[in-house]
Amino acid sequence: MDDSIRDQLKTVSTATIATCLFKLGLKNQFIQDVKPLAANRPTMVGEAFTLRYIPAREDLNSVSVFQDPNHPQRVAVETCPPGAVMVIDSRKDPRAASAGSILVSRLMVRGAAGIVTDGGFRDSGEIAQLDIPAYHHRPSAPTNLTLHQALDINVPIGCGDVAVFPKDVIVGDDDGVMVIPAHLVEEVTEEALRMTLFEEFVTEKVLEGQTIIGLYPPTKEATRQEFDAWKANKK
Repeated sequence: MDDSIRDQLKTVSTATIATCLFKLGLKNQFIQDVKPLAANRPTMVGEAFTLRYIPAREDLNSVSVFQDPNHPQRVAVETCPPGAVMVIDSRKDPRAASAGSILVSRLMVRGAAGIVTDGGFRDSGEIAQLDIPAYHHRPSAPTNLTLHQALDINVPIGCGDVAVFPKDVIVGDDDGVMVIPAHLVEEVTEEALRMTLFEEFVTEKVLEGQTIIGLYPPTKEATRQEFDAWKANKK
């Protein structure tokens, strides 16, 4: 992922990205029912690196499977690229943990940009203290083995009712997590920056007492001219 795109996306909100994608006809890019374990963190941005769980089958998912060095969950943690966001398909089932603090700590040390699951994390209080953005549905103490069987690494998945493909760009803030299709990243970034700048102008005018009629959206030519002058003065 280009560092300039990453840095630019860190300055825009998931709400703005959602509107940009809506303008392009994409209405279902917000991962449902996940929230950050810790608020007021820097915006999470990174390419998706995925892990898919299926329902556990007892004869294949005993606690001894973790002794296998090729266990998919462990391999995923050890191969998630620096700067990527691990996105886990836990089938929207938080009754058992998708991961715990040790695995998330390992991702942090390896330089991952964050982790997202539509299930839950165990050790959630500890994960909230780590220097890595983490998003889940709710805390969950049981080991993932009781309900989930790790199967596929870096394949297309569903997470919180959203299709996530490897290399899609994941952006997370206090509102939640958006998925930007990889081929639209540059276009969405450019539009999001433009929208963010305009909304900064609008907020300033609203706090000065100006009506939103004709201002937001800018249906009056005078508003557009005022914005252009305001923007020029900021350079």
